[in-house]
Amino acid sequence: MSTTGHILPLVFVTLLWFASTALVVWLDNRPRVSFANSLTITGMAALFGVGIIGAAATSTSLLATYASFIASFAVWGWHELSFLTGTTTGPRREPCPDNARGWERFRLSAETVIHHELALVATLALLLVLTWGSANPTGAYAFAILCGMRLSTKLNIFLGVPNFSTEILPPQLAYLKSYFRNRPFNALMPISLALGFGVTIWLARTALAASGDAAVQWSLLTGLALLGVVEHLFLVLPLRDSALWRWAIPAAPVKEL
Repeated sequence: MSTTGHILPLVFVTLLWFASTALVVWLDNRPRVSFANSLTITGMAALFGVGIIGAAATSTSLLATYASFIASFAVWGWHELSFLTGTTTGPRREPCPDNARGWERFRLSAETVIHHELALVATLALLLVLTWGSANPTGAYAFAILCGMRLSTKLNIFLGVPNFSTEILPPQLAYLKSYFRNRPFNALMPISLALGFGVTIWLARTALAASGDAAVQWSLLTGLALLGVVEHLFLVLPLRDSALWRWAIPAAPVKEL
């Protein structure tokens, strides 16, 4: 397969990631009365996406590969929107106490997101069952990568990173900011980056060794893993990824004097 044949899937992944994230940010920053309709529509898309991933699992065609990959983003998008709207978070919806330390702080932090995490695990398990031993597990693998990099991001922000953005965090989740830490270093970050780079390199080598439509599958997954690494780099470099989505957030009304 030519180099161009690998580059096009990488460009597609980047555009899909940008468009889907922007859509979720925009929907989450609309008036609260719109949340029910947004969750209903994206929920239907997610169910349709699960069906597509299951139906495409028996085919290795280019269409089936792209359809399964796009469907994983539909499923992921619904989960993200349900979290950001405050619909699926956890039993605790209060700021972290100032005196919470160590295990107590971790326990309280986990209680703020545990329902969302369990929903992700259940969905991942379902997708893996639907595609187990199949010829085209693209959607399930993509969802697994999204879950892995999101969990790593949450743990790193909990432990403390030098640069994280809270601008796109909606008002209904403002209490989560109290569980974040601003620190120049945490021991998990280099491990996360090493694993991320390792998985990306392995996927890239697999894509280069594959031929035909199979190479596209692995190139798509390579691009997704690489974006996960880039997101982690945003946490340690003096760059604000929130600038990418600021246009989707309505400006605060100007207060009259």
